[in-house]
Amino acid sequence: MTKATLNPNAKNIDIINARVPGYKDLQMLLIGQEGIIEQILPMGTVLKRPPADDLQVVDVAGDWISLGGVDLQINGALGLAFPDLHPENAYMLQKISQFLWDVGVDGFLPTLVTTSVENIQRSLAVIADILPNQQAGAKILGVHLEGPFLNFQKRGAHPAEYLLPLTIAEVKRVLGNYAHVVKVITLAPELDPTGEVIPYLRSLGITVSLGHSQATAAEAQRAFELGATMVTHAFNAMPSLHHREPGLLGAAIIHPNVMCGLIADGEHVSPTMLQILLRASYSPFSQGLFLVSDALAPLGLPDGVYPWDSRQIEVKNGKARLPDGTLSGTTLPLLVGVQNLVKWGICDVENAIALATNAPREAIAKPTARAIALPGITANQPANLLRWHWDEATKELTWQRLSG
Repeated sequence: MTKATLNPNAKNIDIINARVPGYKDLQMLLIGQEGIIEQILPMGTVLKRPPADDLQVVDVAGDWISLGGVDLQINGALGLAFPDLHPENAYMLQKISQFLWDVGVDGFLPTLVTTSVENIQRSLAVIADILPNQQAGAKILGVHLEGPFLNFQKRGAHPAEYLLPLTIAEVKRVLGNYAHVVKVITLAPELDPTGEVIPYLRSLGITVSLGHSQATAAEAQRAFELGATMVTHAFNAMPSLHHREPGLLGAAIIHPNVMCGLIADGEHVSPTMLQILLRASYSPFSQGLFLVSDALAPLGLPDGVYPWDSRQIEVKNGKARLPDGTLSGTTLPLLVGVQNLVKWGICDVENAIALATNAPREAIAKPTARAIALPGITANQPANLLRWHWDEATKELTWQRLSG
């Protein structure tokens, strides 16, 4: 995870002999002096331009080039849980943004797990102040509320005392004056038999993700018809796939407009089940799935015991559990999931990279009144690029940022 140096004095940069997710054969990326991708063209294309002394040519010799990752579910880092944000520790958001940039992430949704309404709104207020004035590093794209509208039976590590009924009145109380900050909300659709809440959230431009739910396939299908377009951490905190009742996940897999978040740490979901899901959801570049880290506050810190709301979690080898053994999350960065999928032999390099880079951008850009425009690697985008190298001898996938 090092940086490949580009010449800062070069006004134009050509990256040649690159593999790019979604493009056939080898490509060249032409980057202008403003650091913007001007064109992506097949190798061999004849360029009609005069030679220039300020041009740097970088031959990546068949390595993959992608944008950085986008993490739509991350609960904290460097010891700070996002529900614990307050004005006095707001400076930590910049440190976390820089840390995430350094581990290959371009943008993220700070995720607020179930807690008191007061804690939620305090954290939302801090993030609302930060959003317009972000500095260098991974960009905060908004907030993911994971709860508090979750099914008690599938709450997992979410504290039961803060769960709320799923009504428009309760949603308004939780959002307060900060609906514009929230981009994704995870909820259990079976808690709202009226069917009013999902259309209301969509009218606010909030993407609805189903999770921590006991929904049947029929209940999930109804939620998708009402406008839900995502599923939170597939397999976890939902009924298992069953041949007579496919449940929420089964309904999501076959729905063409629904994308499922996936944790590829080897603990939340076994590699075998990941392979089944990848095969069942396959389309070019796995458009029905996207990777998330679901990382907790100890991300970036060594293994040990750490506070988590009023409880403690123990982190070992990147896995976090409550004292009773309940899996509460991971402390592995997003791009480790890419490397795992390739290492386990269940995903080729191109698709694995796309799952953390292109696919989350697609998921968050599902049409709403306030959809986030995050196109994949195309012309006119900032050249915040990663270079991925597959070593055939060691069977290892590594990456580095391309930077000036």
